[in-house]
This record gives sequence, C-alpha cells and structure tokens, in this order.
Amino acid sequence: MLLSKSCEYGLRATLYLAGLRQEGYVSIRRISGDLGISFHFLTKVFQKLTEAGLMQSMRGPSGGVALARPASQMRVLDVVLALDGPELFTECVLGLPGCGNRQPCPLHDRWAGQREQLRALFSSTTVAELAGDVVAGTVRLKDLGGAGDTPDRA
Repeated sequence: MLLSKSCEYGLRATLYLAGLRQEGYVSIRRISGDLGISFHFLTKVFQKLTEAGLMQSMRGPSGGVALARPASQMRVLDVVLALDGPELFTECVLGLPGCGNRQPCPLHDRWAGQREQLRALFSSTTVAELAGDVVAGTVRLKDLGGAGDTPDRA
C-alpha cells in the first residue's frame, strides 16, 4: 500500500462527490454509508481536505461537504498531497533515513523512476476524469467485502 488509508478514503469520497449530479452539500453520514467508510474517520479526512481548500463544509441540518472547485480543476495529486503530503514522491520506499544517490537503499534506483511516473500520472489526471468512469459504472468506489472480482494474479 503506497497511499495511507486516509488518502484512499479521501480519494474515494472526492470521486463520489464529483460523480453526483446534484448541487449543494452532501452529508458526511450519507457518503460514509454509501462508501462503507467509518463516519468518524471520514469526518477527519474531510477536515483535512477542507483545510487544504479542496472541500467546503457547512454545519447544520442541510449541511455537509461539497467540492470547493470544479472536479475538472482538481487533480488527483491535489488530494494526495493534502492527505499524505509529498513524502510518497520524495522519501525512501523502504523508509530508510538518508536514502539517496550517495547512500541508496536496494530499491532506490528502481523506485526513483516509478515515483516520478506516479507523480506524473497523479498530476495529469483530474478528479473529473475518474468520476466520469464512476458515473458510467465501469469502476467502483465501495469495498465489495470479499464478493465479486478477485485481484488478477500474474
């Protein structure tokens, strides 16, 4: 797992909101229930996304959360940086302090290229692009709980 659970849930919730065909705020409880994510955990994730300027929130009976800007102007990288910071793109994949060209870990040279490709992918992919696949029904946002597809095995 390269992304934290917070980041995984934040991306899923952001895509959920981007895929809705409605204006206004959506309750975190509804999002939590629809995605099968803990309400309290998701609330903390939305707090970080709001602090980063990616979400807007409103309290009260008709409150909830909404995207702070159009999904077409929000990159996957924006969400990842808001929740996990830049470490995915700068730190050692094995977690070794001081890993770099002078004192590399066993994966350093291989990971350096992969993380740049990953950063490029996240930078060039908008939330709207991925939400379009969600709306089309060709991808899913919810854990199936062991049912359905199994991971492909090489």
